[in-house]
Amino acid sequence: MIGKLTGRVDYKGSDHVLLDVNGVGYVVYCSDRTLAALPGPGEAAALFTELLVREDLLQLFGFPTLYDREWHRLLISVQGVGAKAAMAILGTLGAEGVARAISLGDAAAVKAAPGVGPKLAQRVVNELKDKAPGVMAMGGEVIEALGDAPVAVVAQPDIAAPIRARPSSSSQAEALSALKNLGYAPAEAAMAVAQAAGDAPDAETPALIRAALKLLAPKD
Repeated sequence: MIGKLTGRVDYKGSDHVLLDVNGVGYVVYCSDRTLAALPGPGEAAALFTELLVREDLLQLFGFPTLYDREWHRLLISVQGVGAKAAMAILGTLGAEGVARAISLGDAAAVKAAPGVGPKLAQRVVNELKDKAPGVMAMGGEVIEALGDAPVAVVAQPDIAAPIRARPSSSSQAEALSALKNLGYAPAEAAMAVAQAAGDAPDAETPALIRAALKLLAPKD
């Protein structure tokens, strides 16, 4: 299994990048969002990868973070969602957007991805809604482990600034963990955190917790 590649960009195509790793060129399929964030030809880059194996085909798919890769794995577990459809969803919404849409049951947001119809979007939401909290919590753990380390670009003095995971992912994961510790059901807590984060994308953990608790408070 090839889990990560680090090398230099030879070129970027419409849906893939050719990454030169010690003289060996790897074709890695990426979402539009990931391709746009990668540096130009000749510059160093690293991608977490997933190898798709079929009888007559081997394809590598690349992701800027482990969190993105985990969401890709979860998306392709849904019947009718292939690897490229999952990449389209991630490219349209980003990992955080996918987590938010699924937690809130927002099938319309998933449908915005190219090639994803309303029935498939609803199936994605229905099948993954209960699994979303676990992956969201993983997002915080991954970011904490990575710290300030770059993901999509290798940190060297002669290359572009690294792509870093957005701090809001960590805040959402921490808020979700706090609500679960307070006794809220994972799905219920995830929906509240996702809605609070949607209302205030840059909010830090304490503010997200307060906003989520207000949303979870019994209505008179």
